[in-house]
Amino acid sequence: MRTEIISTGMHVPARVVTNKELESLMETSDEWIVQRTGIRERRWIEVPGTPASALAEHAARQALERASMKPEDLDSIVFATLSPDHYFPGSGCLLQARLGVRDIPCLDVRNQCSGFLYSLQVADAWVRTGLYKRILVVGAEVHSFGLRKSTEGRDVAVLFGDGAGAVILGPTEDESRGIRRIRLAADGRFAMDLSIPGMGTASPVSLDERQISEGLVWPRMDGSKVFKHAITKMPAIVRAVLEDEGVAPADLRLFIPHQANQRISDAVQKSLGLRDDQVFNNIHRYGNTTAASIPIALHEALGEGRLSRGELLGLGAFGAGFTWGAALVRW
Repeated sequence: MRTEIISTGMHVPARVVTNKELESLMETSDEWIVQRTGIRERRWIEVPGTPASALAEHAARQALERASMKPEDLDSIVFATLSPDHYFPGSGCLLQARLGVRDIPCLDVRNQCSGFLYSLQVADAWVRTGLYKRILVVGAEVHSFGLRKSTEGRDVAVLFGDGAGAVILGPTEDESRGIRRIRLAADGRFAMDLSIPGMGTASPVSLDERQISEGLVWPRMDGSKVFKHAITKMPAIVRAVLEDEGVAPADLRLFIPHQANQRISDAVQKSLGLRDDQVFNNIHRYGNTTAASIPIALHEALGEGRLSRGELLGLGAFGAGFTWGAALVRW
């Protein structure tokens, strides 16, 4: 028994935020952003208070429609996000309610940029063991709510966008198809190099003026350290997954990296020796949508005819934690 991806879906807000618009909010420029990140625009929610579960619902319903399924056909939900609707309850349960289903288990995964791959491995294990047959895996983010949209926060604020991507997984007895391998890894020594230091149980109080004045409530990133780790860890784990299956990077029809930074994607592509036609990037349109970036890119790549049945698909991610992972799928 293997796990196949039955269908995909995505949703991004209608509001397009260009680099030019950011110039009015902070000291930056379109040229500076494009040169360092490859991002030209991103999507932000139009109505304040729109939660991640709302974006996830749109993506999930599209995936269900494409699979000719109803929400009640689902056996479980795995929801990956770093921007949950609330501290608690989990956004998976809120998505379940939005879809109008009851009783099925819902799991939230908080592994940030690697969240979709961590969720994919959990769902793959559930399917392979026969525990559940139809699993909705969704990554959804509303980053615009928590960004410091000022010069002080520009290194992070220019990177992130809002959006959701979803896949529906199910069992297949066709050995020539389905998820072949998934590898995951983490190194918590670097956890605070990409983090929000305040507003958690590690703080004396949940929120106070000191945390606000010192900027502890906003995302912080040691960009140089993240870049150096990403361009070594991601290609290494992708190679390991390929070696597990006895294939090489040249055998991939398509590789989709987590859309964190175009420079990272380019470095990973070069390290793996992949041609341009083997790699799919859409960061220039959406920015970094964290847990949603891989399923959004997969949905768009399929829509463009970049992958056919029987061809090999590689996925890779690196993010906060530090966490990273890779997957190999025979489409």
